Amino acid sequence: MKKRLARVVALGLTLAMFAGYAYSSQAAPITSESIQEKEEQIEQAEEERDRLQASLTNAQEIKESLESQKNDLNTYITELDRELATIIENIETLETQIAEKEAEIELTQAELETAKETEAEQYANMVERIQYIYEHGEESYIEILFSGTSFSDMLNRVEYLEQISAYDQKMLEQYILNRQMIELLEQQLLTDKALLEESKAGKESEQAALEELIAAKEQTILEYENDIANKEQAIAQYEADIQEETEIIEALEAAIAEEKKKLLEQNRIYYDGGQFKFPVAYYTRLSSEYGWRMHPTLHVEKFHNGIDLASPTGTDIYAAYDGKVVAAAYSSSMGNYVMIDHGDELYTIYMHASKLYVSAGDIVVKGETIAAVGSTGRSTGPHLHFGVRLNGQYVSPWNYLSQ
Repeated sequence: MKKRLARVVALGLTLAMFAGYAYSSQAAPITSESIQEKEEQIEQAEEERDRLQASLTNAQEIKESLESQKNDLNTYITELDRELATIIENIETLETQIAEKEAEIELTQAELETAKETEAEQYANMVERIQYIYEHGEESYIEILFSGTSFSDMLNRVEYLEQISAYDQKMLEQYILNRQMIELLEQQLLTDKALLEESKAGKESEQAALEELIAAKEQTILEYENDIANKEQAIAQYEADIQEETEIIEALEAAIAEEKKKLLEQNRIYYDGGQFKFPVAYYTRLSSEYGWRMHPTLHVEKFHNGIDLASPTGTDIYAAYDGKVVAAAYSSSMGNYVMIDHGDELYTIYMHASKLYVSAGDIVVKGETIAAVGSTGRSTGPHLHFGVRLNGQYVSPWNYLSQ
């Protein structure tokens, strides 16, 4: 009776430990395929890091390549604005990459913690198993083997012992795989963190390139306009730019005149007299007022047909009132600009944007984001030039805005 009880206890302990192994292995199943997948992810991250380093903007190279175009200021400004748009897109891509990489690192960190918990559990079970085998292994196996009641029963017990050995081997292999996965996860964390730092440094580099090129553009325009030999030409160019802007806007007004006649017969766009929303989300100062002023670089009195609101690049520009977008385009003087028809011969114009978010024909509502502040076109720093036209003439924007 005592011998039979001992056999039952020994068998129960063995099965209990196997059950513990099974639970541990199910907690975080690792396969050779999952390890290979992790190795591929690490390799992709390293390749991505190489691509990032190769894609960063070299502001000096851009300035050198555009040097020959400075004599034709409009061409120079147009080409530089294209480069600035590319840099802004690079910065946005890097910001997205940084956010994604931070999320991946958080996920990998969680995987690593789970794998380490599984490893500790597996190791504890293996130590317990080895200790049991050391203390009872041979005696227990012999007892299990020869306690059968028949030859057939003994063969079944031999097969059972082989299964025990195979299961022990499987658990050892699972432990080794889990250990390899931990090493790979630790390596992936190091690689991803390095890529994250590269991305952050890349964003800072692109931002610096953006600011450097904007400063170079500002300096070029100021030098051109301050050159005594070019002063007369600069004044003529300024007037030509204003004339070009006016012709573009007048052409747009004329182009929609016929459409307005049709709208009058239907549900036409009309201005109900409401107050405009301030057209920019944030500005540091009013850099130029509406009306007659002494031009800052030409030093001659010129009429300024809008208000200039100095603001950081990328700041949201809002539609001042409900209306229809009649233009969302680029010119070398206005840069990226938007023109909105509010009905009753009332229009608003937004110039020098870094990006446009609307297209001609779009219906916009008061306060809708239509563009982002920039320094495109004939501009010496990031700002919004905001103009208002009524019955074919520029009027003070302050008539519609609250100061």
